[in-house]
Amino acid sequence: MASRDPPVTSYSPPDVPSGVALLLTIPFAFFLPELIFGFWVWILVAATQVANPLLQGWVMYVSLTSFLISLMFLLSYLFGFYKRFESWRVLDSLYHGTTGILYMSAAVLQVHATIVSETLDLKNYYINTAASFFAFVTTLLYILHAFSIYYH
Repeated sequence: MASRDPPVTSYSPPDVPSGVALLLTIPFAFFLPELIFGFWVWILVAATQVANPLLQGWVMYVSLTSFLISLMFLLSYLFGFYKRFESWRVLDSLYHGTTGILYMSAAVLQVHATIVSETLDLKNYYINTAASFFAFVTTLLYILHAFSIYYH
């Protein structure tokens, strides 16, 4: 009887370590900071009084979706699922590049929401300022990850 699983390809990149050592190599070391800073973005946006639901809704969508998909990528690297597909690096690079662009748009919209909230409530202004800062840091991390996985 034939095996139901597709055969493991011989493409598996030799420079991808397995397990926790993955988090110490440079292209993959961006996963945890992306997750941590992305987590702070959507927690801070959720903690504010929403000034403009359309703007901050986009910020929430981008940050939460990116968090979940990045977590799935991290788990797939930790458990070795990437070994079954040849185009895994291309997919990883395209995902992180696209997410970097989407996060840039979300960060700019979050800054706009911060400027609008400046006159309304000082507490929400400070929370929005922190969310804007973390959104730009997360954008930088996603772009660095995309370039490092592409050039590695």
